[in-house]
Amino acid sequence: MSQPHHAPDGSPRAAATALAVTLALQIYASFAATATSVLAPEIGRDLGIAPSLVGVYVGLIFVGSMAGSLGSGGFIERYGSIRVSQVCVLLCAAGILSTLGTGAAADARAVAVALVVSPMVIGLGYGPITPASSHVLARTAPPGRMALTFSIKQTGVPAGAGLAGALLPVVALASGWKTTFALVVATGVVVALVAQPTRARLDADREGGRPLFPEHGLFTVLGEVLRTPSLAELAFVSFVYSAGQTSLQSFLVLYLTESLGFSLVAAGFALTVTNLGAMVGRIAWGAVADLYAAPRVLLGLIGATAALCAWVTASFDGGWPTAGVIGVCAVYGATAIGWNGVQLSELARRAPAGRAGAITGAAGFIGFGGVVFGPPTFALISSLTGGYRAGFVFFGALSMAFALRLLSRRRAV
Repeated sequence: MSQPHHAPDGSPRAAATALAVTLALQIYASFAATATSVLAPEIGRDLGIAPSLVGVYVGLIFVGSMAGSLGSGGFIERYGSIRVSQVCVLLCAAGILSTLGTGAAADARAVAVALVVSPMVIGLGYGPITPASSHVLARTAPPGRMALTFSIKQTGVPAGAGLAGALLPVVALASGWKTTFALVVATGVVVALVAQPTRARLDADREGGRPLFPEHGLFTVLGEVLRTPSLAELAFVSFVYSAGQTSLQSFLVLYLTESLGFSLVAAGFALTVTNLGAMVGRIAWGAVADLYAAPRVLLGLIGATAALCAWVTASFDGGWPTAGVIGVCAVYGATAIGWNGVQLSELARRAPAGRAGAITGAAGFIGFGGVVFGPPTFALISSLTGGYRAGFVFFGALSMAFALRLLSRRRAV
């Protein structure tokens, strides 16, 4: 095995460069992963399929993400975080590109294949983005600002989704969804190229002879995570909180429009506020974790508050003022979607030296499992109960149960 290159220095410039480039890469990955959901009505109308099938499409994205996250460790250590992230961005773009051959006149089988291949390819690109960024940020972030650094980078997830929601419908109405997707693809190529000048410095620790996969299979690192109590707990934090987070993002608009009579514009605004709350929350919780609270305790408090918000959301009725609903949504977003940076920084801190990417990738496999588990379970509960309230109650209870575990055993790990 070749010797690793020298690691980049820990200067403020290196830290700022690493944060800026990983944030940009994360924003694009989220932007691309959200594009089909945002344009589902236009795509469905053109292809003659139900827009509701976007739920299946999104599910396939995260199945692909599970595989990509689990298998990313060796690639990150061999080729470096930035190179892997560039390839991931291009995979997301390629997944979008694969849908451009579909259309009203396309063969039904070709459409079906494209709509299965596309999300899987996007997922393979989306999954390794976080492990790759964790690998480089764990080396470059100032020790006293690690949680804040990771949290700022994680604002790229709601930022990318927000940009997709704000920009893509406007472009699609003006020029069609295919032209819009072509612009998404071109943007991915530009982002990958812009990251290139940072590669030599930020990938200086890559090991050219590193095996791409563990000797005993991909699940070796997953087993390492599960056998280490502190890492296993952080991985299952991601599973539980991700399930609640994705359910909130998937069903809030439906709940407000169908159960409370909100207009689509008003419900969309509530979701926007929820995501803005998430961005503010991610930065704020990162700062709190660095300066005031133990990350494990803070994750417990965040989960408990998210649970309370879920239960309050389930209690909404016609007597609630709109401003009150919007206020709860803001706090709900800040907690149920705002925890990621604290969890990821703690995971990187506890990983063995030089292995933050591999450990984060294995833990991400479990976390993406929560993303796959959440919305279908919420939908099943809603179907069985005839409404959306029970789903919020259930995921609130799940969040509270895990939060209480974190708080009751705060000195144990």
